[in-house]
Amino acid sequence: MRHLFLGFSIAATIFVFGSAVAQDDNAARPKVRAPSLDQAMAEYRRKLKDYEATRAKFEAVAGPYWEQVGEKRKGRIAKRRAGHAIALSDYVLEQPPLYSGPSRPADPSKPGERPERAEIPVVADFLRNAKEHFGFVPEKPESEMDFKRAYARVASAAGITRDQAVRVYSFESGGNGKYDVQAGLESVRPGARAISTALGYNQLLTANTISILAEKGDRLIKTMHAKAVSASGDRKRTLDAKTEVLKRMVAYSHTVPSRWSEHVKLGRTPKGLGLHALNLDIDIGPLLQTQKLLDSVLFARIKGLARTLTAAELEMMNLTGDGNGFDMISMPQAMRPQVPTSNFFQQRGYERNPVAIRNNVVEKLLAATDAVMDRESKLQGARDMAALF
Repeated sequence: MRHLFLGFSIAATIFVFGSAVAQDDNAARPKVRAPSLDQAMAEYRRKLKDYEATRAKFEAVAGPYWEQVGEKRKGRIAKRRAGHAIALSDYVLEQPPLYSGPSRPADPSKPGERPERAEIPVVADFLRNAKEHFGFVPEKPESEMDFKRAYARVASAAGITRDQAVRVYSFESGGNGKYDVQAGLESVRPGARAISTALGYNQLLTANTISILAEKGDRLIKTMHAKAVSASGDRKRTLDAKTEVLKRMVAYSHTVPSRWSEHVKLGRTPKGLGLHALNLDIDIGPLLQTQKLLDSVLFARIKGLARTLTAAELEMMNLTGDGNGFDMISMPQAMRPQVPTSNFFQQRGYERNPVAIRNNVVEKLLAATDAVMDRESKLQGARDMAALF
Protein backbone atom coordinates (compact mmCIF):
# COMPACT_ATOMS: atom_id res chain seq x y z
CA MET A 1 0.00 0.00 0.00
CA ARG A 2 2.84 2.37 0.87
CA HIS A 3 4.43 1.88 -2.57
CA LEU A 4 1.06 2.47 -4.18
CA PHE A 5 0.58 5.71 -2.22
CA LEU A 6 4.09 6.82 -3.18
CA GLY A 7 3.32 6.17 -6.83
CA PHE A 8 0.23 8.39 -6.64
CA SER A 9 2.27 11.16 -4.97
CA ILE A 10 4.92 11.12 -7.66
CA ALA A 11 2.27 11.13 -10.38
CA ALA A 12 0.52 14.06 -8.73
CA THR A 13 3.78 16.01 -8.52
CA ILE A 14 4.49 15.39 -12.19
CA PHE A 15 0.95 16.45 -13.11
CA VAL A 16 1.22 19.73 -11.13
CA PHE A 17 4.63 20.49 -12.57
CA GLY A 18 3.45 19.66 -16.07
CA SER A 19 0.41 21.90 -15.66
CA ALA A 20 2.56 24.79 -14.54
CA VAL A 21 4.84 24.38 -17.53
CA ALA A 22 1.83 24.20 -19.84
CA GLN A 23 0.40 27.39 -18.35
CA ASP A 24 3.73 29.21 -18.82
CA ASP A 25 3.90 27.92 -22.37
CA ASN A 26 0.32 29.08 -23.07
CA ALA A 27 1.10 32.47 -21.59
CA ALA A 28 4.09 32.86 -23.89
CA ARG A 29 2.12 31.75 -26.95
CA PRO A 30 0.26 34.62 -28.76
CA LYS A 31 -3.51 34.44 -28.49
CA VAL A 32 -5.44 33.55 -31.66
CA ARG A 33 -8.11 36.15 -32.18
CA ALA A 34 -11.46 35.48 -33.80
CA PRO A 35 -11.72 36.86 -37.35
CA SER A 36 -12.76 40.52 -37.40
CA LEU A 37 -16.06 41.55 -38.93
CA ASP A 38 -14.15 43.04 -41.87
CA GLN A 39 -12.49 39.69 -42.52
CA ALA A 40 -15.78 37.86 -42.14
CA MET A 41 -17.50 40.27 -44.52
CA ALA A 42 -14.74 39.85 -47.09
CA GLU A 43 -15.17 36.06 -46.94
CA TYR A 44 -18.95 36.48 -47.12
CA ARG A 45 -18.72 38.66 -50.24
CA ARG A 46 -16.43 36.12 -51.88
CA LYS A 47 -18.86 33.27 -51.13
CA LEU A 48 -21.85 35.37 -52.17
CA LYS A 49 -20.23 36.21 -55.50
CA ASP A 50 -19.49 32.53 -56.08
CA TYR A 51 -23.06 31.58 -55.15
CA GLU A 52 -24.68 34.22 -57.35
CA ALA A 53 -22.51 33.31 -60.35
CA THR A 54 -23.27 29.59 -59.94
CA ARG A 55 -26.97 30.21 -59.39
CA ALA A 56 -27.17 32.54 -62.40
CA LYS A 57 -25.66 29.85 -64.63
CA PHE A 58 -28.19 27.36 -63.29
CA GLU A 59 -31.18 29.69 -63.77
CA ALA A 60 -30.07 30.45 -67.32
CA VAL A 61 -30.75 26.80 -68.05
CA ALA A 62 -33.58 26.14 -65.57
CA GLY A 63 -35.61 29.23 -66.46
CA PRO A 64 -36.29 28.27 -70.08
CA TYR A 65 -36.95 24.67 -69.05
CA TRP A 66 -39.68 25.61 -66.56
CA GLU A 67 -41.14 28.18 -68.97
CA GLN A 68 -41.49 25.35 -71.48
CA VAL A 69 -43.18 23.18 -68.83
CA GLY A 70 -45.71 25.97 -68.23
CA GLU A 71 -46.37 26.48 -71.92
CA LYS A 72 -46.86 22.77 -72.54
CA ARG A 73 -49.29 22.63 -69.60
CA LYS A 74 -51.35 25.48 -71.07
CA GLY A 75 -51.37 23.68 -74.40
CA ARG A 76 -52.70 20.47 -72.86
CA ILE A 77 -55.46 22.35 -71.08
CA ALA A 78 -56.51 23.96 -74.37
CA LYS A 79 -56.44 20.65 -76.22
CA ARG A 80 -58.57 18.90 -73.58
CA ARG A 81 -61.02 21.77 -73.62
CA ALA A 82 -61.34 21.39 -77.38
CA GLY A 83 -61.73 17.62 -77.08
CA HIS A 84 -58.43 16.80 -78.76
CA ALA A 85 -56.25 13.84 -77.79
CA ILE A 86 -53.03 14.47 -75.87
CA ALA A 87 -49.81 13.28 -77.56
CA LEU A 88 -46.36 12.59 -76.17
CA SER A 89 -45.15 15.81 -77.83
CA ASP A 90 -47.47 17.76 -75.51
CA TYR A 91 -45.07 17.10 -72.60
CA VAL A 92 -41.50 18.17 -71.89
CA LEU A 93 -39.63 14.88 -72.17
CA GLU A 94 -36.24 16.00 -70.82
CA GLN A 95 -35.53 15.84 -67.10
CA PRO A 96 -35.16 19.23 -65.41
CA PRO A 97 -31.78 20.63 -64.40
CA LEU A 98 -31.12 20.30 -60.67
CA TYR A 99 -29.09 22.86 -58.72
CA SER A 100 -26.02 21.35 -57.07
CA GLY A 101 -23.92 24.43 -56.31
CA PRO A 102 -23.21 26.23 -53.03
CA SER A 103 -25.99 27.57 -50.81
CA ARG A 104 -26.47 31.28 -50.26
CA PRO A 105 -24.08 32.26 -47.43
CA ALA A 106 -25.26 33.98 -44.25
CA ASP A 107 -24.43 37.68 -43.87
CA PRO A 108 -22.24 37.97 -40.72
CA SER A 109 -23.31 41.61 -40.28
CA LYS A 110 -26.90 40.45 -39.84
CA PRO A 111 -26.79 37.64 -37.29
CA GLY A 112 -30.59 37.61 -37.11
CA GLU A 113 -30.98 37.25 -40.86
CA ARG A 114 -31.69 33.53 -40.54
CA PRO A 115 -34.14 33.19 -37.68
CA GLU A 116 -34.72 29.82 -36.12
CA ARG A 117 -37.36 27.72 -37.79
CA ALA A 118 -40.77 28.87 -36.63
CA GLU A 119 -42.65 26.43 -34.49
CA ILE A 120 -45.52 24.77 -36.35
CA PRO A 121 -48.85 24.79 -34.47
CA VAL A 122 -49.90 21.42 -33.06
CA VAL A 123 -53.12 19.84 -31.82
CA ALA A 124 -52.95 21.66 -28.49
CA ASP A 125 -52.87 24.98 -30.38
CA PHE A 126 -55.87 24.04 -32.54
CA LEU A 127 -57.85 23.05 -29.45
CA ARG A 128 -56.90 26.15 -27.45
CA ASN A 129 -57.85 28.55 -30.22
CA ALA A 130 -61.11 26.74 -30.99
CA LYS A 131 -62.16 27.06 -27.36
CA GLU A 132 -60.95 30.65 -26.96
CA HIS A 133 -62.42 32.10 -30.15
CA PHE A 134 -65.44 29.91 -30.85
CA GLY A 135 -66.24 28.27 -27.52
CA PHE A 136 -65.79 24.92 -29.25
CA VAL A 137 -64.42 21.74 -27.74
CA PRO A 138 -64.41 18.77 -30.15
CA GLU A 139 -66.24 15.66 -29.01
CA LYS A 140 -63.62 12.95 -28.69
CA PRO A 141 -64.37 9.35 -29.64
CA GLU A 142 -64.47 6.80 -26.86
CA SER A 143 -62.02 4.74 -28.88
CA GLU A 144 -60.07 4.96 -32.12
CA MET A 145 -62.39 2.34 -33.62
CA ASP A 146 -65.36 4.64 -32.96
CA PHE A 147 -63.78 7.40 -35.05
CA LYS A 148 -62.80 4.95 -37.77
CA ARG A 149 -66.36 3.61 -37.78
CA ALA A 150 -67.77 7.14 -38.16
CA TYR A 151 -65.31 7.91 -40.96
CA ALA A 152 -66.02 4.65 -42.80
CA ARG A 153 -69.74 5.34 -42.63
CA VAL A 154 -69.40 8.85 -44.08
CA ALA A 155 -66.80 7.91 -46.73
CA SER A 156 -68.77 4.89 -47.90
CA ALA A 157 -71.97 6.92 -48.18
CA ALA A 158 -70.08 9.51 -50.27
CA GLY A 159 -68.96 6.84 -52.74
CA ILE A 160 -65.34 6.55 -51.62
CA THR A 161 -64.33 2.92 -52.10
CA ARG A 162 -62.75 0.84 -49.37
CA ASP A 163 -59.56 0.51 -51.43
CA GLN A 164 -59.30 4.29 -51.90
CA ALA A 165 -60.00 5.11 -48.27
CA VAL A 166 -57.77 2.47 -46.71
CA ARG A 167 -54.79 2.93 -49.02
CA VAL A 168 -54.84 6.75 -48.90
CA TYR A 169 -55.13 6.53 -45.10
CA SER A 170 -52.18 4.11 -45.08
CA PHE A 171 -50.05 6.43 -47.22
CA GLU A 172 -50.97 9.65 -45.42
CA SER A 173 -50.91 8.52 -41.80
CA GLY A 174 -48.50 5.60 -41.85
CA GLY A 175 -50.97 2.73 -41.63
CA ASN A 176 -51.48 3.12 -37.89
CA GLY A 177 -52.26 6.82 -37.56
CA LYS A 178 -54.95 7.88 -35.15
CA TYR A 179 -57.69 10.41 -35.86
CA ASP A 180 -55.55 13.21 -34.37
CA VAL A 181 -52.26 12.24 -36.06
CA GLN A 182 -50.23 15.21 -37.29
CA ALA A 183 -47.49 15.20 -39.94
CA GLY A 184 -44.12 14.61 -38.32
CA LEU A 185 -45.66 13.18 -35.15
CA GLU A 186 -46.82 9.84 -36.55
CA SER A 187 -44.65 7.96 -34.06
CA VAL A 188 -43.41 8.71 -30.56
CA ARG A 189 -39.69 9.39 -30.71
CA PRO A 190 -37.26 11.79 -29.01
CA GLY A 191 -37.09 15.18 -30.68
CA ALA A 192 -40.11 14.58 -32.91
CA ARG A 193 -41.73 17.79 -34.13
CA ALA A 194 -44.56 18.68 -36.47
CA ILE A 195 -43.50 19.32 -40.05
CA SER A 196 -46.82 20.84 -41.13
CA THR A 197 -50.38 21.37 -39.89
CA ALA A 198 -51.54 18.28 -41.85
CA LEU A 199 -54.00 16.48 -39.59
CA GLY A 200 -56.09 13.33 -39.48
CA TYR A 201 -56.60 10.28 -41.65
CA ASN A 202 -56.19 12.23 -44.89
CA GLN A 203 -53.80 14.88 -43.53
CA LEU A 204 -55.72 18.11 -44.12
CA LEU A 205 -53.74 21.34 -43.79
CA THR A 206 -55.33 24.34 -42.10
CA ALA A 207 -55.86 25.82 -45.58
CA ASN A 208 -57.63 22.61 -46.68
CA THR A 209 -60.03 22.86 -43.76
CA ILE A 210 -60.73 26.52 -44.44
CA SER A 211 -61.24 25.92 -48.17
CA ILE A 212 -63.74 23.13 -47.49
CA LEU A 213 -65.64 25.31 -45.02
CA ALA A 214 -65.70 28.21 -47.49
CA GLU A 215 -66.76 26.12 -50.48
CA LYS A 216 -68.80 23.30 -48.94
CA GLY A 217 -69.79 24.82 -45.61
CA ASP A 218 -73.52 25.05 -46.39
CA ARG A 219 -73.59 21.36 -47.28
CA LEU A 220 -71.81 20.45 -44.04
CA ILE A 221 -74.29 22.53 -42.04
CA LYS A 222 -77.24 20.78 -43.72
CA THR A 223 -75.73 17.39 -42.96
CA MET A 224 -75.25 18.27 -39.30
CA HIS A 225 -78.74 19.77 -39.07
CA ALA A 226 -80.29 16.59 -40.54
CA LYS A 227 -78.32 14.51 -38.06
CA ALA A 228 -79.62 16.64 -35.19
CA VAL A 229 -83.24 16.40 -36.40
CA SER A 230 -83.07 12.60 -36.30
CA ALA A 231 -81.63 12.58 -32.77
CA SER A 232 -83.29 13.24 -29.41
CA GLY A 233 -82.48 14.25 -25.84
CA ASP A 234 -78.91 15.09 -24.92
CA ARG A 235 -77.62 13.83 -28.25
CA LYS A 236 -79.85 16.26 -30.14
CA ARG A 237 -78.77 19.17 -27.93
CA THR A 238 -75.10 18.28 -28.53
CA LEU A 239 -75.58 18.14 -32.30
CA ASP A 240 -77.56 21.39 -32.33
CA ALA A 241 -74.76 23.12 -30.41
CA LYS A 242 -72.14 21.78 -32.84
CA THR A 243 -74.19 22.96 -35.80
CA GLU A 244 -74.36 26.49 -34.41
CA VAL A 245 -70.59 26.54 -33.90
CA LEU A 246 -70.10 25.20 -37.42
CA LYS A 247 -72.25 28.03 -38.79
CA ARG A 248 -70.05 30.62 -37.09
CA MET A 249 -66.89 28.92 -38.31
CA VAL A 250 -68.19 28.74 -41.88
CA ALA A 251 -69.07 32.45 -41.68
CA TYR A 252 -65.53 33.21 -40.53
CA SER A 253 -64.07 31.27 -43.48
CA HIS A 254 -65.93 33.73 -45.73
CA THR A 255 -64.13 36.76 -44.28
CA VAL A 256 -61.43 36.44 -46.97
CA PRO A 257 -61.70 35.92 -50.73
CA SER A 258 -62.16 32.26 -51.65
CA ARG A 259 -58.62 31.72 -52.91
CA TRP A 260 -56.04 29.21 -51.75
CA SER A 261 -53.46 31.91 -50.96
CA GLU A 262 -55.98 33.72 -48.76
CA HIS A 263 -56.93 30.51 -46.99
CA VAL A 264 -53.25 29.81 -46.29
CA LYS A 265 -52.90 33.25 -44.66
CA LEU A 266 -56.11 32.85 -42.67
CA GLY A 267 -54.90 29.45 -41.47
CA ARG A 268 -51.97 31.13 -39.73
CA THR A 269 -54.21 33.32 -37.55
CA PRO A 270 -55.47 32.24 -34.12
CA LYS A 271 -59.06 31.93 -35.35
CA GLY A 272 -57.92 30.07 -38.45
CA LEU A 273 -56.08 27.57 -36.27
CA GLY A 274 -59.26 27.17 -34.25
CA LEU A 275 -61.18 26.11 -37.37
CA HIS A 276 -58.76 23.23 -37.85
CA ALA A 277 -59.94 21.68 -34.57
CA LEU A 278 -63.15 20.62 -36.34
CA ASN A 279 -61.18 17.67 -37.72
CA LEU A 280 -60.95 16.27 -34.19
CA ASP A 281 -64.71 16.09 -33.63
CA ILE A 282 -66.29 12.66 -34.12
CA ASP A 283 -69.24 14.11 -36.07
CA ILE A 284 -67.62 16.88 -38.12
CA GLY A 285 -64.10 15.45 -38.55
CA PRO A 286 -65.17 12.53 -40.78
CA LEU A 287 -67.15 14.95 -42.98
CA LEU A 288 -64.07 17.13 -43.56
CA GLN A 289 -61.68 14.22 -44.08
CA THR A 290 -64.06 12.59 -46.56
CA GLN A 291 -64.75 15.84 -48.43
CA LYS A 292 -61.06 16.19 -49.25
CA LEU A 293 -61.10 12.89 -51.15
CA LEU A 294 -64.55 13.44 -52.60
CA ASP A 295 -63.57 16.79 -54.13
CA SER A 296 -60.79 15.07 -56.09
CA VAL A 297 -63.07 12.22 -57.20
CA LEU A 298 -65.71 14.69 -58.39
CA PHE A 299 -63.11 16.86 -60.14
CA ALA A 300 -61.91 13.87 -62.17
CA ARG A 301 -65.49 12.88 -62.95
CA ILE A 302 -66.40 16.39 -64.13
CA LYS A 303 -63.32 16.36 -66.36
CA GLY A 304 -64.67 13.24 -68.03
CA LEU A 305 -62.82 10.39 -66.30
CA ALA A 306 -65.44 7.63 -66.23
CA ARG A 307 -63.42 4.93 -64.47
CA THR A 308 -62.76 4.69 -60.75
CA LEU A 309 -59.55 6.33 -59.60
CA THR A 310 -56.98 4.04 -58.06
CA ALA A 311 -55.81 5.04 -54.60
CA ALA A 312 -52.39 6.03 -55.98
CA GLU A 313 -54.02 8.23 -58.62
CA LEU A 314 -56.18 9.84 -55.97
CA GLU A 315 -53.05 10.50 -53.95
CA MET A 316 -51.44 12.19 -56.97
CA MET A 317 -54.31 14.67 -57.03
CA ASN A 318 -53.69 15.30 -53.36
CA LEU A 319 -49.93 15.68 -53.90
CA THR A 320 -49.95 18.05 -56.87
CA GLY A 321 -53.45 19.59 -56.66
CA ASP A 322 -56.54 18.41 -58.50
CA GLY A 323 -55.70 20.13 -61.79
CA ASN A 324 -52.12 18.89 -62.08
CA GLY A 325 -53.07 15.52 -60.62
CA PHE A 326 -55.78 14.98 -63.21
CA ASP A 327 -53.37 16.09 -65.93
CA MET A 328 -51.01 13.35 -64.75
CA ILE A 329 -53.42 10.46 -64.31
CA SER A 330 -55.44 11.10 -67.46
CA MET A 331 -52.50 10.45 -69.78
CA PRO A 332 -52.47 7.13 -71.66
CA GLN A 333 -50.70 4.30 -69.82
CA ALA A 334 -48.14 3.94 -72.59
CA MET A 335 -46.84 7.47 -71.99
CA ARG A 336 -46.27 7.12 -68.24
CA PRO A 337 -42.78 5.56 -68.46
CA GLN A 338 -41.57 8.44 -70.64
CA VAL A 339 -43.12 11.58 -69.14
CA PRO A 340 -41.07 13.32 -66.38
CA THR A 341 -42.91 14.17 -63.17
CA SER A 342 -41.65 17.76 -63.52
CA ASN A 343 -44.49 18.35 -66.02
CA PHE A 344 -46.95 18.49 -63.10
CA PHE A 345 -45.12 20.80 -60.69
CA GLN A 346 -43.94 24.37 -60.39
CA GLN A 347 -40.17 24.74 -60.16
CA ARG A 348 -39.98 25.49 -56.41
CA GLY A 349 -42.44 22.75 -55.54
CA TYR A 350 -40.53 20.20 -57.59
CA GLU A 351 -37.13 21.14 -56.18
CA ARG A 352 -38.45 20.68 -52.65
CA ASN A 353 -40.01 17.28 -53.40
CA PRO A 354 -37.37 14.54 -53.19
CA VAL A 355 -39.94 11.82 -53.92
CA ALA A 356 -40.86 13.35 -57.28
CA ILE A 357 -37.17 13.91 -58.10
CA ARG A 358 -36.16 10.38 -57.18
CA ASN A 359 -39.11 8.83 -59.03
CA ASN A 360 -38.69 11.13 -61.99
CA VAL A 361 -41.23 9.72 -64.45
CA VAL A 362 -44.96 9.24 -63.88
CA GLU A 363 -44.82 5.45 -63.92
CA LYS A 364 -42.12 5.39 -61.22
CA LEU A 365 -43.93 7.88 -59.01
CA LEU A 366 -47.19 5.93 -59.13
CA ALA A 367 -45.34 2.66 -58.52
CA ALA A 368 -43.49 4.12 -55.52
CA THR A 369 -46.77 5.40 -54.09
CA ASP A 370 -48.40 2.01 -54.55
CA ALA A 371 -45.43 0.31 -52.88
CA VAL A 372 -45.83 2.47 -49.77
CA MET A 373 -49.57 1.80 -49.74
CA ASP A 374 -48.97 -1.94 -50.08
CA ARG A 375 -46.62 -1.94 -47.12
CA GLU A 376 -48.55 0.38 -44.79
CA SER A 377 -51.97 -1.13 -45.50
CA LYS A 378 -50.82 -4.33 -43.78
CA LEU A 379 -50.57 -2.56 -40.43
CA GLN A 380 -53.26 -2.94 -37.80
CA GLY A 381 -54.77 0.53 -38.16
CA ALA A 382 -55.34 0.05 -41.88
CA ARG A 383 -56.69 -3.46 -41.34
CA ASP A 384 -59.14 -2.15 -38.74
CA MET A 385 -60.39 0.49 -41.15
CA ALA A 386 -60.75 -2.01 -43.98
CA ALA A 387 -62.89 -4.22 -41.76
CA LEU A 388 -65.32 -1.35 -41.12
CA PHE A 389 -66.14 -0.76 -44.80
